[in-house]
Amino acid sequence: MKAVVMAGGEGTRLRPMTSSMPKPLLPVANRPIMEHVLRLLKRHGLNETVVTVQFLASLVKNYFGDGEELGMELSYANEEKPLGTAGSVKNAEEALKDDTFLVISGDALTDFDLTDLIAFHKEKGALVTVCLTRVPNPLEFGITIVDEDGKVERFLEKPTWGQVFSDTVNTGIYVMEPEVFDYVQADTSVDWSGDVFPQLMKDGKLICGYVAEGYWEDVGTHESYVKAQADVLERKVDVELDGFEISPGVWVAEGAEVHPDAVLRGPLYIGDYAKIEAGAEIREHTVVGSNVVVKSGAFLHRAVVHDNVYVGQHSNLRGCVIGKNTDVMRATRIEDGAVIGDECLIGEESIIQGNVRVYPFKTIEAGAFVNTSVIWESRGQAHLFGARGVSGILNVEITPELAVRLAGAYATTLKKGATVTTARDHSRGARALKRAVISALQASAIDVRDLENVPLPVARQQTARGSAGGIMIRTSPGVPDSVDIMFFDERGADLSQARQRKLDRVYARQEYRRAFPGEIGDLHFPSSVFDSYTGSLLRNVDTAGIADAGLKVVVDASNGSAGLVLPSLLGRLGVDALTINPGLDESRPTESAESRRAGLVRLGEIVSSARAAFGVRFDPVGERLSLVDERGHIIEDDRALLVLLDLVAAERRSGRVALPVTTTRVAEQVAAYHGTQVEWTTTSPDDLTRVGREDSTIFGGDGRGGFIVPEFSSVFDGAAAFVRLIGLVARTQLTLSQIDARIPRAHVLRRDLATPWAVKGLVMRRVVEAAGERSVDTTDGVRVVETDGRWVMVLPDPSEAVTHLWAEGPDDASAQALLDEWAAVVDSAGD
Repeated sequence: MKAVVMAGGEGTRLRPMTSSMPKPLLPVANRPIMEHVLRLLKRHGLNETVVTVQFLASLVKNYFGDGEELGMELSYANEEKPLGTAGSVKNAEEALKDDTFLVISGDALTDFDLTDLIAFHKEKGALVTVCLTRVPNPLEFGITIVDEDGKVERFLEKPTWGQVFSDTVNTGIYVMEPEVFDYVQADTSVDWSGDVFPQLMKDGKLICGYVAEGYWEDVGTHESYVKAQADVLERKVDVELDGFEISPGVWVAEGAEVHPDAVLRGPLYIGDYAKIEAGAEIREHTVVGSNVVVKSGAFLHRAVVHDNVYVGQHSNLRGCVIGKNTDVMRATRIEDGAVIGDECLIGEESIIQGNVRVYPFKTIEAGAFVNTSVIWESRGQAHLFGARGVSGILNVEITPELAVRLAGAYATTLKKGATVTTARDHSRGARALKRAVISALQASAIDVRDLENVPLPVARQQTARGSAGGIMIRTSPGVPDSVDIMFFDERGADLSQARQRKLDRVYARQEYRRAFPGEIGDLHFPSSVFDSYTGSLLRNVDTAGIADAGLKVVVDASNGSAGLVLPSLLGRLGVDALTINPGLDESRPTESAESRRAGLVRLGEIVSSARAAFGVRFDPVGERLSLVDERGHIIEDDRALLVLLDLVAAERRSGRVALPVTTTRVAEQVAAYHGTQVEWTTTSPDDLTRVGREDSTIFGGDGRGGFIVPEFSSVFDGAAAFVRLIGLVARTQLTLSQIDARIPRAHVLRRDLATPWAVKGLVMRRVVEAAGERSVDTTDGVRVVETDGRWVMVLPDPSEAVTHLWAEGPDDASAQALLDEWAAVVDSAGD
């Protein structure tokens, strides 16, 4: 039986380590990851192996040759272009077509029992057996669900936290029959989990899942790379170590010179022909490569030092990685998470801060203090994007330098000469950052249309008018010292998850495009932006009956940019409107929950005393809307969603409404009563936007003041919702309190539970297991529906160590009981 080792990946997340070295050759305990894999194959009798190569293929071939030194027979299948996980194996079909074969990654560290895996495959008679394992954080892997007999029921590639319903993941190790090649197109990029396996399941072919016991680490990030070293030294994984264990946990390879006065505190590893001088201190989880020199007084703790590195006197290396042939001079300090590429020179007494990346062949001057990557900055986090774009504390986490590099990365994802629309709220911080963004875009051969200070919906609408994308900078809602840098696509919507990842990759790689002098972008300031916006709004949203209804409304602009569009809008709408708080207040670019509530109470008092039909309050950027009825009573946001839904559905009598799955099921009753239906979406605004773009969608909302008016826009727009509401009220001749009164009461309760990242996957698996035979909906997170219609939803937060729970029942007590029951399930996973 033969094996296939996939060794063609670029390992972009591990740069700069993989800038000049293929990922399979990265050393773990001074031996390439792929060599650990090959030795595992040999232990299980898989001596004939085909290696698929693409990126820096010659380095892999030169290192392993024909496998004679390992006692194996190696051959190579070279890809001219990336072919995906299945396409690369298809490229080796000629060598594999005669018998069962095993597929394994060349860059994952494991000690799984491959013999037992193969026996399981043959016993089940499967076409494909997928090797599975359980991990605490399943986000970066493909989730696989199997039944009690081991048959695979479902695959989900690289889920979001909202899609996590198990911690059982695909390790990328497979046992396969040659028949599988019939489902893989030659010379085409094809993936097993994304393309081939779904087709096999559709055709009724047997795919089994084998849950392996043992160690497995996908060495895909700097953190996992350092962790793998520690796990080997702690003997958590069964791999061979070269050398001698001279004391418990202290491994020294052949030819190494360790002075008796050096301090060694294991577990640690010192490679062959390394030299450790007197007074040097090597601490736990440190790996010193071959031919490394560590001078007296140097201190290394959890450091991974590749071959041929010089570590000068009194240097201090903690939790960092040092690439081969690099010189670290006297009294240098390199902090946790820093990575130094191959063949660098780190000058004496310099300081490299944590999480800094120094790419190969760079020189850091003596005495330098480096707190940003060379050449580009790294924020030291797994992903740039959060719930509101790229967010952080102004001039601490979000600096002008960061804004420049983010804009440069965004520009690099677009074509030269494209146009990007920029905008901001009325805060000084947003103004300063936008100027930095504009400069970076122009320097990257991008033309800029700057709207200056406009409401967020106006920025989105103007972006959709011929721009390749847009950038809006605003103060984070409710957090006055933080800002959000929001990126739009050509339709003015938030970037999709795929495009966020693309921007993330460009930023992480730090490979930015720069324009030649003749290509520097232009800067334009379009005129009549508000007239253009309101004209388009009034042409697309039905305003029939407003002029004749004689309505009086009170509009609170919240001293934000929403007030900029109101004069143009209200003047053309023909409604008797009293506007309050219209002026901009730079000192209050956002509002707290308390000030928002106080503003609504004040609005209610004015509505009641003015005998107005209703009142509306915009958020400071004009994206969201809150309502007060004619009596001055606040209509809570979740209730306001039902009121607008009832009005729209009653008038349209057909179509679909887009609502997140956390919305009360009373919404289904309201929609069905008027002949419409609900399209449930995830809690992500871009998913609501996606459904909002579809022709049959008549309305959308998130229950937090965000409303979609599809005839005008597929994104949240406070002004559009306001115009739509006025028209509906005018034509129905009903008050908001009357509409509210005819809608059943909802009883939805919410609770947030602290959940360590390490157990989030386990939490979701426990929830699915606890659901048993009950109906389970995995549109977003896991929603469990009881036989009596009550439901609970469990959703991991994508950016915080929190799990969100919602529960709905016929009354608050029933919902509370359900919430308590499932909170106990979530808590049990952390015990």
